[in-house]
Amino acid sequence: MIEVTDLETCFSTGFIRRRVVRAVDGVSFRIEEGETLGLVGESGCGKTTLGRSILRLVEPDRGRIVVDGTDVTALSRSELRRFRPRMQMIFQDAYASLNPRMRVSESVAEPLKIHRMGSRADIDRRVRELIEEVGLNEEHLNRRPYELSGGQNQRVVLARVLALKPRFLVADEPTSALDVSVQAQILNLIRDLGHDYRMTCLYISHDLGVTRAMSSRVAVMLEGRIVEIGRTADVLDRPSHPYTRRLVDASLTGPCASLERLPLPAAPTTVEVRSGHWVEETV
Repeated sequence: MIEVTDLETCFSTGFIRRRVVRAVDGVSFRIEEGETLGLVGESGCGKTTLGRSILRLVEPDRGRIVVDGTDVTALSRSELRRFRPRMQMIFQDAYASLNPRMRVSESVAEPLKIHRMGSRADIDRRVRELIEEVGLNEEHLNRRPYELSGGQNQRVVLARVLALKPRFLVADEPTSALDVSVQAQILNLIRDLGHDYRMTCLYISHDLGVTRAMSSRVAVMLEGRIVEIGRTADVLDRPSHPYTRRLVDASLTGPCASLERLPLPAAPTTVEVRSGHWVEETV
């Protein structure tokens, strides 16, 4: 379904001394049809840039991207516009990805109108169907983003994405700005809707526990490169790369993490530095 070959995306920084930063540095991988590939790594490693580059929201400098048999990098602007319904993205900040002046009904109907997918009556009927699918009511149709909670806004974003029935979805940390109680609801909704719509998904996350639950395979990214990729259980339970082992050890949900490895002192202590030496004093 998705084949990325030697993808590279660079940015220039600085005004006096120009410097080129390779946010994505020669990345290659495949995603099978209907599969969810988890992408993990620390902040700034290039995960979001990779997802945007695949959709050509950020223009890559080099490489080849094939989505559903079509070379996306070779498409002109008009061809890419017609191809857009097949690939969509859920952004990290749901509120920022919605127009604050638009009501929910207008936001969900907008992609259908842009791509001329039905008459006004068909679009209105489809909007109501989508709102029901994502767990909202008709009373939400006349509300604006600031009148909704974070979880409700993310449901509106999901309805917009599903309106075009995409084949490929990039989910960029869709629950990072939500409360823990709401995260599980949104994750279950994304997984269920992805199964119903038979979507292939690239799921970007910092949370290894969420990645384990959402992904059949996982790729680990470091400084713009994928350093390890494989089945989720193999990578997270038996990591091979040193960086992957550090990620798993740092995660409380990882099999290598244990509170016993962090022994608590017998009594509360304070730590001071005196003449370059650590001195521990018991309070």
